[in-house]
Amino acid sequence: MKLSEMREKSADELQNAIVDWKKQLLEARLQLSTHKLENTASISKTKKLIAQAKTVITEKAACEQSAEAVACTTNASNQAEVQNA
Repeated sequence: MKLSEMREKSADELQNAIVDWKKQLLEARLQLSTHKLENTASISKTKKLIAQAKTVITEKAACEQSAEAVACTTNASNQAEVQNA
């Protein structure tokens, strides 16, 4: 899932995605310990997705608390465009 896709989702949807990713991470770690994991990069990718989702949730919470909610959404959209370029 791309960062721009994460920003379009609600905080509840992101929380559910984090739970799913944590389950995948646990399974990957178990497979790693039993030497059955073929793609070890999946662990770091999953950890990165979890961190990005948590960051987006924090950004959304900060925007909701501030009086400049419109400016926050505009800035987030502009940052996403810059990162995707």
